[in-house]
Amino acid sequence: MSPEARSAEPGGGTAVLLIPAYNESAAIRTVVLEARALFPSLRILVLDDCSIDDTAAIAEAAGAEVVRLPCHLGLGGCIQTGYRMVYEMGGQTAVRIDGDGQHNPADIPRLLERLQATGCEMAIGVREEGTQSTSTGLIRRIGIAFFKLLLRPILGRRVTDPTSGFVAVNRRALQVFSQNFPLEYPEIETLVVLQRRAFRFEEVPVRMRPRLGGRSSITAKRSMYFVVHVLLGVLVNILRLDAWRWLGKRRAAPRG
Repeated sequence: MSPEARSAEPGGGTAVLLIPAYNESAAIRTVVLEARALFPSLRILVLDDCSIDDTAAIAEAAGAEVVRLPCHLGLGGCIQTGYRMVYEMGGQTAVRIDGDGQHNPADIPRLLERLQATGCEMAIGVREEGTQSTSTGLIRRIGIAFFKLLLRPILGRRVTDPTSGFVAVNRRALQVFSQNFPLEYPEIETLVVLQRRAFRFEEVPVRMRPRLGGRSSITAKRSMYFVVHVLLGVLVNILRLDAWRWLGKRRAAPRG
């Protein structure tokens, strides 16, 4: 193992790798074995979102701890379950990668190092410029470009890849996300939640890989729903968090 990889090994069980998975039987074994080979002591939790294939059994046979959800929660609910578990077990850091093999576990040290070096709450692995996947549908690519423009004034900065699910978060973010996390297509809405709480995120360029198997849940038909749903979610998060701040100021204001 390289010195860089060894530096990412969690000390005292404080970091956990979360792998949300739904019907990823074709890829999950390779994902788990690759992560275990790079980081032998890293705790790996596969969050099986009530798959109807052999995802859970394959992940367990590969050496991961498997959390079998009792019903299909969707991506956001699945991830929030993992964040809550890590927070309640006292973990200081959680890294999330997808179960389809697109995220290279070898990049995990880079996210953890950025998290520690900057003191930010979230480090996001983003596609290197010029490596946008041609397999992404046209409507979704248009939607991503739209959200990049929409998020810039909200976040006060440029966002390279607002849909990336390759993230590392610290304990402050774990505390928030264990209680408040978008339930569907959470990546974009999560950035708004961070910003409205004055939390910071950093982007780390990584090279995404093709899926090892299976297919994306976002089909051409669902791409339009994705755009509309996330837009409403962003607006709701802005209004809700602004309302909480207003109520907090009202309660803190001295009464005459």
